[in-house]
Amino acid sequence: MSAFNIHSPSRRRTLAAAVAMAASLGLAGTAMAQAYPAKAITFVVPFAAGSATDQLARAIGQSITNDTKQPVVIDNKAGASGMIAAQAVAKAPADGYTLLITTNTTHAANEHLYKKLSYDPVKDFAPISGLGKGGQVMVVNAASAYKSVGDVVAAAKKAPGKLSFGSGSSSSRMAGEMLKQLAGVDILHVPYKSNPLAITDLLGGQIDLMITDTSTGVPQVKAGKLRALGYSTQKRSSQLPDVPTIDEAGVKGYDMGYWFAAYAPAGTPPAVVARLNELMGAATKSAAAKSFFDTAGSEAWTTSPDELAKFQAAETVKWGKVIKAAGIEAE
Repeated sequence: MSAFNIHSPSRRRTLAAAVAMAASLGLAGTAMAQAYPAKAITFVVPFAAGSATDQLARAIGQSITNDTKQPVVIDNKAGASGMIAAQAVAKAPADGYTLLITTNTTHAANEHLYKKLSYDPVKDFAPISGLGKGGQVMVVNAASAYKSVGDVVAAAKKAPGKLSFGSGSSSSRMAGEMLKQLAGVDILHVPYKSNPLAITDLLGGQIDLMITDTSTGVPQVKAGKLRALGYSTQKRSSQLPDVPTIDEAGVKGYDMGYWFAAYAPAGTPPAVVARLNELMGAATKSAAAKSFFDTAGSEAWTTSPDELAKFQAAETVKWGKVIKAAGIEAE
């Protein structure tokens, strides 16, 4: 085998060509990032209009439009626990113009809840950034006889399977399943396409309770239509400071939050992903996003693409353990 002679004219030309190509690719990537976005961006949201994810997507989109002067279109594709939206983005062109604004439902929980997914939460996506974290609130109809978490647990123990809880996301469902597991009670689960739809039935008396994201539940509580019984994380909500955590209310060890994040289709150019990360980071600090976080009782949370990938991996393991402990069989 002949040795590589860097001094030969042909080798020097090859090396020079390689360096030139690398430089041109670098310049192309820089140019691409500088030119992006050159048209409207679509945010695909896995839940219905009015949901927490939808509200945050609109706030982020407003900020990006202000920064780039390009419109951001919100496309709500609710249903199938976010799988319809996730699949749509997974199959979209990898050019940075179709993004998924989602939660732990599609990217940590679903692979443990369903035997077959229509998308791969790791291979089909390029992580962009975390967006926010929050907790959930346990609510009942304002006319309900239940005044505390203890009342619900006592009623469920007295009549196993008679009470029902609704959920329109994996976070909401798992919050209810964790309540059943830690309190040792049997409560019927009623699935919905989104939390706002479950809230409608809760207001109408079709279900007994639910544990929902604060941006969906708190306005109804403050309007006097729902009664808040407990908060899902170990720290009380700033929006409902007088409402105890579910752990404080007697279900020891209870802790179930949720998170939002942005993803692009796999194969999206790194320069575009980097530009999106920059735009998302700035957007979480915007007035519109701050208003959402304050109203929702949640907080901004940003990451690098690599940090989001590692966080997602850890969350997937965590959710798998919770789902297994709850005894839920994959559908």
